[in-house]
Amino acid sequence: MKLPRFDYVAPGTFEEAVSLKTQHGDEAILLAGGQSLIPLLAFRFASPSLLVDLNRVDELAYLRVDEGWVHVGAMARQNAVEESAGLLERLPVLADALPLIGHRTIRNRGTVGGSIAHADPAAEWPALALALGATMEVTGPNGTRTLEAVEFFHGPMTNSLEPDEVLREVRFRLPEPGTGSAFVEHARRYGDFALAGTATMIGIDRDGLVSTARIALLGVGGTPVRAMEAERQLEGQPLNDASIGAAAATCRETADPPSDIHGSSEYRHHLVGVLVGRALRLAGARARVAPA
Repeated sequence: MKLPRFDYVAPGTFEEAVSLKTQHGDEAILLAGGQSLIPLLAFRFASPSLLVDLNRVDELAYLRVDEGWVHVGAMARQNAVEESAGLLERLPVLADALPLIGHRTIRNRGTVGGSIAHADPAAEWPALALALGATMEVTGPNGTRTLEAVEFFHGPMTNSLEPDEVLREVRFRLPEPGTGSAFVEHARRYGDFALAGTATMIGIDRDGLVSTARIALLGVGGTPVRAMEAERQLEGQPLNDASIGAAAATCRETADPPSDIHGSSEYRHHLVGVLVGRALRLAGARARVAPA
């Protein structure tokens, strides 16, 4: 299938990329890894007048840990995160999730920033951003601003970037001692989009009570969502079968998953409860063995 006609430019610096978006706004579309954009172009779901290829902007392809913060450049490849053993040890939620993103060839090309900016509600990185409490640094003609993950995703394939802004960095804090995380999803076969899934982060205090809880759901609506009601139920409680069961039930009851050819809404409701329960148990177990 042929792509629509468009002009093509490959800037060499981030400043050039921002300048192009400032000049062309919605008429310019950014190319990162291409796995999501190229099919959209082929099916005419996107028809830009200008395609801005970011693959020569090397200054965006970084991954570093600095004073307790993880900084991920928008063009960092997903396999760079997957191969960072020290980071995965600190954040097992990433070790759980990354092998489930497509196949290795997809992760070799796909970028963290591209996946988050694409805002697919069934994708892993948007849910991870919510569970990790990530912030997005974006730059436009009026300067740089930061957006919390909870305000970044507006709808299916829709984010809160202005037409003249470019995502520069995704960052999140490394967890405190006594924090555990986990990612669980269910797909029809390996490499498929998830029918439902969850990324969770749990903090356990010295009294054995839940100090912090984040539960992000994917594949159950128009955006990845934080299950804040279930989070509030957990905080201040011991993490046991009763509290996990109650939180999982709340997630199941408050989720609004669609029905499609891959699975009914009722089936996805059931999956949400099962997967949240599994993820909370795993995250809780990891929190309890984390060094104090």
